[in-house]
Amino acid sequence: MKRLLPALSLFLALLPSVPASAQTRPNVVTSFSILADFARRVGGDRISVTSLVGPDSDAHVYTPTPHDAKDVGAARLLIVNGLGLEGWLPRLQQASGSKAPIIVATQGITPRKRGADADPHAWQSVGNARVYVRNILDALVAADPADAAVFQANAERYLAELDALDQEVRAEIGKIPPERRKVISTHDAFGYFADAYGIQFIAPLGVSTETEPSARDVAEIIVQVRKDKIPAVFLENFNDDRLVGRIAAETGAKIGGTLYSDALSEENGPAPTYIAMVRHNIRALTSALGR
Repeated sequence: MKRLLPALSLFLALLPSVPASAQTRPNVVTSFSILADFARRVGGDRISVTSLVGPDSDAHVYTPTPHDAKDVGAARLLIVNGLGLEGWLPRLQQASGSKAPIIVATQGITPRKRGADADPHAWQSVGNARVYVRNILDALVAADPADAAVFQANAERYLAELDALDQEVRAEIGKIPPERRKVISTHDAFGYFADAYGIQFIAPLGVSTETEPSARDVAEIIVQVRKDKIPAVFLENFNDDRLVGRIAAETGAKIGGTLYSDALSEENGPAPTYIAMVRHNIRALTSALGR
């Protein structure tokens, strides 16, 4: 027995050690995949991030699972978009018993309005993405002051990348003839992008995918596509493509590809991060609309 003790001690000493910070990383839960990417870029390896709504999934109509309630209950911090996107969240939070602070990442952004509804898709403007990042930075610093310097450095690097991305988008849009800067998308998810960068988006669905367009709505869009000679229609990564396919078939507008609006792609897809998503979308737009 005495001979076993030194051997056991040696074995334990050779096991890989787990840094103390890894054992105590705050659990951060975000409502959907784009927020998760923002949180990971700011928090780095000092936090653990879980996204309730995963890649290629629709946060408008999501149905939470019992596992989601468990994740929210264990969260140190809950980051949401707000502006009416997560109508399912209050009941989930109540079911989870969570006491974690809730951070609304759109705080400070002036929302667009479509009728009585706020447009929740504020992340589609890269300028607004900077607001998201700063709000997340403040929340992480409050949750874990010991790592504030790390969070600040990560955020500053990411904000510089977003500044460069904004300039990149503006330069690419500038290559599209002004008269061709009109497209059809499935739902009204690109209003902030349109306001920031000067492309007109027309959508048969409203700001939420919970609504259904009437036959009259679709007929009016078909007339508008023909009248304004709108050159392209686009699918979205999580929506049924039959409606847009019908508009394309009846008008002769070409299908310009798939845009990522409310969710990132899987890791091996074309838009696994926010920056990759914006670049994918701008390539699709310039390819379809440029001469």
